[in-house]
Amino acid sequence: MTLREFLSDRIGRIALQLISAGLAALFLFAVGTQPGILVILFLVLFLVFAAAQIYDFCRQSSCLRELEAIWDGLDQKYLFAECVPPPKGVYERRLFDLTRRAGRAMTGAVSDAEASQREYREYVERWVHEIKAPITAARLICRGLDGDTRRKLTAELAQIEANIERALFYARAENPEQDCLFRQVNLGEIASQAIENHRSLLIQSGVRVETENLNDTVYTDEKWAVFILGQLLQNAARYRGAEPVVTLSAKPLGKQVQFIIQDNGIGIPAHELPRVFDRGFTGSNGRSRGGSTGMGLYLCKKLASFMDLGLHIVSREGEGTVVTLTFPARENLTKP
Repeated sequence: MTLREFLSDRIGRIALQLISAGLAALFLFAVGTQPGILVILFLVLFLVFAAAQIYDFCRQSSCLRELEAIWDGLDQKYLFAECVPPPKGVYERRLFDLTRRAGRAMTGAVSDAEASQREYREYVERWVHEIKAPITAARLICRGLDGDTRRKLTAELAQIEANIERALFYARAENPEQDCLFRQVNLGEIASQAIENHRSLLIQSGVRVETENLNDTVYTDEKWAVFILGQLLQNAARYRGAEPVVTLSAKPLGKQVQFIIQDNGIGIPAHELPRVFDRGFTGSNGRSRGGSTGMGLYLCKKLASFMDLGLHIVSREGEGTVVTLTFPARENLTKP
């Protein structure tokens, strides 16, 4: 708090005190008090008043610095009201008590919301594990069917699995810090896992995946990175062109590493590009081809932000799309 802010906050009180002092001086002058005595009296009152204001300013400044130190030292900021010493004034103590009670009520509401969120996540994870059994059984049944029927059912099962995986990661993405492990990972391993996870979809869609220079090592959470790449591969397969090819490559950029996913699909209209990361946005391509939930790129962006990844999309309608994932240097990560 600056002195200017302090004085502007008290301008009304200061003006009232000065007017009162002026009226008192006029009264004393009217009853015959000598002007010299009035001047001395006015100077004494002014010095006392100025000293009181300076003392009050220093006291409040010190109190604010103490509060800021308490705030900076707290890991859980919502406990701030519990750590602040109570004020001395009656009005301030009452206001402080109401604020602390409101803070406790909010903390309780947050705890209840977190508990509900944990229950939802646990339910989704159990549901995903339970639903995988009948999907596996359905895949075994498909093996005994004729070629065309088997291909169609396999493609549908792959789409179901992709949606189930997206639901699982959506639940986990609400609190990704509770389920992350950052370590050194080779980009080739990330690419191999993502390709293997979506092998059926890529084969059914006739998508050829080419890899180039994936020898770089990055420091990231492997499963989240595999999920993000998997979502991008699904999009490349869904919005493919006549002879679909997806190229995965990497190049160093100083201490950073850029992971580039390029396809020759139908591309994204220019006016829709600013909205591709919006939750639930499907776009004209998604509406025309169907099967789009508008959640894939939204989750990619959310997880990329959590992992300190740069995520950039360039696309030309009718030519294809280039997605660039930029992995930061380990020392620049905000996560442990």
